[in-house]
Amino acid sequence: MEITLNGVKVQVEEGWTILDAAKFYGANIPTLCYHEGLSPYGACRLCVVEIGRGGRSKLVASCLHPVREGLNVRTHSERVVKARKMLVELLVARCPQSKILQDLASSMGIEKVRFKPKYDDCILCGLCVRMCEEQMDAKAIGFVSRGVKRRITTPFDIKSEKCRTCGACMYICPACQLRCQGPKADTVLCSGCLNISPSCLEKYEDTMCYMDPCVACLKEKEGNKKDVKKKN
Repeated sequence: MEITLNGVKVQVEEGWTILDAAKFYGANIPTLCYHEGLSPYGACRLCVVEIGRGGRSKLVASCLHPVREGLNVRTHSERVVKARKMLVELLVARCPQSKILQDLASSMGIEKVRFKPKYDDCILCGLCVRMCEEQMDAKAIGFVSRGVKRRITTPFDIKSEKCRTCGACMYICPACQLRCQGPKADTVLCSGCLNISPSCLEKYEDTMCYMDPCVACLKEKEGNKKDVKKKN
């Protein structure tokens, strides 16, 4: 099949998701609840992309949305980047002690979190549940309740006989990997590895490259500043 990926017509295989196509052609889409060894879940929505054209475009989770003939996909449009930043802000506010979330925030150039931090120990990404069921074949943990009361626990909140204490759930959990400053850091954001926001979004509706971290525009900005100083 043929789709348009960031303005370029490309060939894709039937059965692929948009995320599969983007990865194949080198368009880096950030993910969190997605893992190659597990079934797609689409909980975090961080892999969101924009499909369609003009006023009829919409945001979808690329890990779940299948490709189809003639599909138009934009992986780094201004709308997509804003949505991803908002999602990461919300996730960091929920679990600021997570190194993985802090790294995501830094890579996206997020310099502040506008939401009150909660310091929860779970972001409900479902990675541990799927790992336990699909890779460990145990089903020792699962989701209970709904809405704000939704959480992960063992059946009836008692020690599960199915659990082999293998540690796979902790290995894959993003909340278990603590940030460099430890669980009692003074600030909500670490910003130790802060990247700059793509300056091309200020002029165009899409990013112009997929460098990670984005350094070319930074050099251009520094060059412009030096030119201005020389003129003055």
